[in-house]
Amino acid sequence: MKPVVKMYTTLVCPYCQRAKALLKQRGVDAIDEIRVDLDPAQRSTMMEITGRRTVPQIFIGETHVGGCDDLMALDARGGLMPLLQG
Repeated sequence: MKPVVKMYTTLVCPYCQRAKALLKQRGVDAIDEIRVDLDPAQRSTMMEITGRRTVPQIFIGETHVGGCDDLMALDARGGLMPLLQG
């Protein structure tokens, strides 16, 4: 079973768009997107969980990948696909 991909985002974040595009290229059909610009309480939750205040914050299953740069680096070193495959 493939893990759930969850991403804290905002509407106008170019890094969020880039991360979503990479995930789609890697076969992710659905992203559980949590818009912190629409629900400020979710930003507080995100900050408590990750210790970070910037978006995107990406989770694959229970693994906190980090932001867009972290996702790109994970993909570059070959770690993204195994994580997506569970």
